[in-house]
Amino acid sequence: MSRKTENGHAGGQDSQTSKNPADKSWLAYILINYRWVFVCFFLLPLSLVYDIYHLARSWIIFKLNSAPKKHDERVKFVQKQVREWNRQGRNTPMCTARPGWQTISFRQPKYKKTLFNVKVNLMDVLEIDTERKTVRVEPLVSMGQLSATLNPLGWTIPILPEMDDLTVGGLIMGTGIETSSHKHGLFQHICVSFELVVADGSVVKCSKEENSDLYYAIPWSYGTLGFLTAVEIEIVPSLQFVRLEYKSVSSLDEACRVFEEETLKEENNQFVEGLMFSLNRGVIMTANMVNSAEPGKLNVISRWYKPWFFKHVESFWGLEETQVEYIPTRDYFHRHSRSIFWEIQDIIPFGNHPVFRYLFGWMVPPKVSLLKLTQGDTVKELYENNHFIQDMLVPMSTLKDALLCFEKEVKIYPVWLCPFKLPKAPGMLRSPSGKQELYVDIGTYGVPKVRNFHPVETTRRVESFVRSVKGFQMLYADSYMTEEEFHSMFDHTLYNQMRKKYDCDKAFPRVYGKVSRAARD
Repeated sequence: MSRKTENGHAGGQDSQTSKNPADKSWLAYILINYRWVFVCFFLLPLSLVYDIYHLARSWIIFKLNSAPKKHDERVKFVQKQVREWNRQGRNTPMCTARPGWQTISFRQPKYKKTLFNVKVNLMDVLEIDTERKTVRVEPLVSMGQLSATLNPLGWTIPILPEMDDLTVGGLIMGTGIETSSHKHGLFQHICVSFELVVADGSVVKCSKEENSDLYYAIPWSYGTLGFLTAVEIEIVPSLQFVRLEYKSVSSLDEACRVFEEETLKEENNQFVEGLMFSLNRGVIMTANMVNSAEPGKLNVISRWYKPWFFKHVESFWGLEETQVEYIPTRDYFHRHSRSIFWEIQDIIPFGNHPVFRYLFGWMVPPKVSLLKLTQGDTVKELYENNHFIQDMLVPMSTLKDALLCFEKEVKIYPVWLCPFKLPKAPGMLRSPSGKQELYVDIGTYGVPKVRNFHPVETTRRVESFVRSVKGFQMLYADSYMTEEEFHSMFDHTLYNQMRKKYDCDKAFPRVYGKVSRAARD
């Protein structure tokens, strides 16, 4: 999700738990009991049109080179709104006016209804500098948009989270991770500089060399230090294919051992990923970019009739020898997009059937934002009580204990494993040892298979475990921590200094006030 992910929709389990349909309108009844009908015949076509429009718009603007000329004008509009807020007396804090349903997280924030909304319509790729090896983008540029722009030119960014709709701004203000993170860190660590409009309406630029304290404080700040208006990101050469190896593992100990060994290999493995299909059954994947593919081993997984990637991966479990295939690089980057990791199986239970894939696969996936917009209160309530979506970041040394914890508390499979290095640097995410450390993102998305699942109590037990091992919780997900517990997980020292320096107390909520469960519908 980044990820990872992080998705607002109702699953197929709703038909088993819904109330008497006589108490509902016919539309509500269909949305709850036959969600797939609404998705297949309405949301899929609408999502396709939405994607075509935005990709065409981005391509035209980039080719006409009009985005850089318009950027300053759009930033001045943001400044104008902030200065107007100051003139009105700074009565309520500010936030972006972007509707909550457009984000990729499950919840819609309550605070947007009461705060001063500032329109930040910045969604274009501004400049590609191949000499400095950077790309400059606006915060609403998505990963699908960025990869579609860079890959044909032979470039990519070192960390490209796989969900198409994840935005640069969200990946910085929240966080972003990918299977190359064991080499490059989190998304924030490949960002060269940030441009913001701060509380007084001025524009501030920051990097490791300029306003460095602000530069390190912005990641994980969730838009509470200023309005992000532009980001400069590293780029690296992109080759045509990815050579992907699949290694089957048949025990928890073997999975943890192989996963760590492959992560620590220095001579190879640009990408490392694990999928656990049960506590003792999984596949560890390693990959490297190459310029050619062996005959007969190329798999273009983006084609509409191809199986969902996680199902394809599961087919390699139980094979004794390491299996090898080649995938087009951009297909690899977005390998989990079509199935929204594996959440789509709860929306369209028959979606991986060959007949469905051949007839309708070209429209998949539905937009997460549209799923959120149309779910309704009843569906949302049922979804909340029967679903668990979390990404927990824990030290690699605690991986086995963490998987046992998730097995006990939720028993959701597949489980996504993604390693990353946590560099020694200031900010909200601090290495407990004060040195660079190796962590792993454990992603669980789906319907718990335990009998005693309760969204609040279960999540709090998992959060407690993560705090006990000096781990972190991704902020897109439901957090039931108290403010004191939240402060014990994240280092607010630099953040508090920047809040004071840039006069943020009346201008923006604090991070906890935006990410706690109480702040979200």
